[in-house]
Amino acid sequence: MTVMKKVLFLALLAGALAACEKVDTTVKEYDPVAVPLEDVARILAALPVGSEQWNEVHAAVQASTGNGYDSEYTLKNLFTRPGTGVGAAPEAKAAGNDYAKPLREWIGDYVQNLFAATKASETGEVSRSGYNSAQEYLNALTESDIQIYWPFEDRWDGSEAPVITFDPDDGSSKNVGYLRENGIVREILVDENTALERPVWVVNRNDDAAYKSLEVLRRENPDWGQGGTIRLKGESDEAPVHTLVLKEFTAKRNFDAWFAGASEFFVKIGCLEEFTASTEAEMLLYSPTVTDFMVVVKRGQVGTPVPFNAVLVSDWTDQLENCAFLITEDDGGTRTTWKCSAMVKINSKSYGFDINIPFNTRDDIVWRGQLSRRFFEANTDVTGHFGDVDLVFEII
Repeated sequence: MTVMKKVLFLALLAGALAACEKVDTTVKEYDPVAVPLEDVARILAALPVGSEQWNEVHAAVQASTGNGYDSEYTLKNLFTRPGTGVGAAPEAKAAGNDYAKPLREWIGDYVQNLFAATKASETGEVSRSGYNSAQEYLNALTESDIQIYWPFEDRWDGSEAPVITFDPDDGSSKNVGYLRENGIVREILVDENTALERPVWVVNRNDDAAYKSLEVLRRENPDWGQGGTIRLKGESDEAPVHTLVLKEFTAKRNFDAWFAGASEFFVKIGCLEEFTASTEAEMLLYSPTVTDFMVVVKRGQVGTPVPFNAVLVSDWTDQLENCAFLITEDDGGTRTTWKCSAMVKINSKSYGFDINIPFNTRDDIVWRGQLSRRFFEANTDVTGHFGDVDLVFEII
C-alpha cells in the first residue's frame, strides 16, 4: 500500500543527529500512518534487546498464526497488549506482565531519548516529521497499520538474533537488512532465502487484522465443527435442505512480494437463500445476500489444501438456478462493487436478479462468474480449478 511519507530521516544507527536546512515546523494534520517503514526498522535494529523481546515477538506471531492470520505482530498490540497475536479474544490476557521489559518500553525509551537529543541540538530532524513530541510519535506508531512480520518463525532456534528489514513496497525481492551483533549494527542484503536460513523481522503493513479469519469465526460458532467436517444447526428429517459448503482451498501461487507476507483471499457468493416464491410478485419479498469469508494462505502453504469448511449457502432450494461467485486477493484501494446477476426459477420460468458484491479497486481478481446448481451437484467433492486457486465444494 503506498502511503504519503512525511520527510523523516533519523540517524538512529550512528547515534547522532546531523544538522540540516531550516524547514517549516508548522503543526501538521495528525496522520497515524505517516511514519516510514524504514524508520521503524532502524529503531528496532538500534535497540539492544535480547531473548526476552525476541520471545515476545515470537509468541505473538505464533498466536496470530494459530488464530488464522499471518505470522504478524501489530504495533497496536505491541503497545497496548504486549505479546498478543492478531485475532485474540477481547478477554484474552495480554502477556505483557510476563516480561520484565516488553518491547514497547524499549521503543518508548529510545524515542523519548531521541526527541530529547533532537530538541537539545536544535537540528530540526524530528520536527520535519510533523510530530512535536515523543508521545505524539508513539501514538502514531500505535494507531498505524505497521506490524512486525516474521516469516518461517517456526524454524527459529530460540537464540539467534533476527535480521530486521522492511517492505520496500516496490515489488522487489531484495532489500537492506540490519543485524545487531556485539553492540554494532551492520547492513546485509536480505531476500526470502535469508528468511529461510535465519530469523528475519520484516516491518510491513497489516492487511488482515480488521477481518475475522475462519478460525476466529469457528471459535465464535462452535456448531460449525472443525477440520473438514461440519455440523449443521437445525437439521431435521421433515424437509431436505441442500447446503453448499466450501471444504478446501488451495492457492497455487503467491500474489505479492515476500516482504508483504501471506495472501489474503476473500471468497464471496451472492444468491437468494431459502427462495420459495411461487409468483413474480413474491420474488420482490426476497433480497440478495452476499456471503463473505477471508482465508489467509501463508507462503509455506502455497500448493497445499487448506481446510475451509464453511457454509456458503445454507439453504439452496431447487428454484435457485445459479449464484454469483467471486474470489479476490486483497491489495487494498477504494471500495467498489462487481455488479453481477444470478437466476431463480418460478413456475418453470427463469428470472434474473441483480447483486452488488463489494471488493477493493487494487484487489487481484482471482476468479469471478456464475456457478449453477447443476455444476455443484455434478462436482461435489471434486477439485475444481478457478484461476490460480483450486476449490473443493460439497452439497450436503
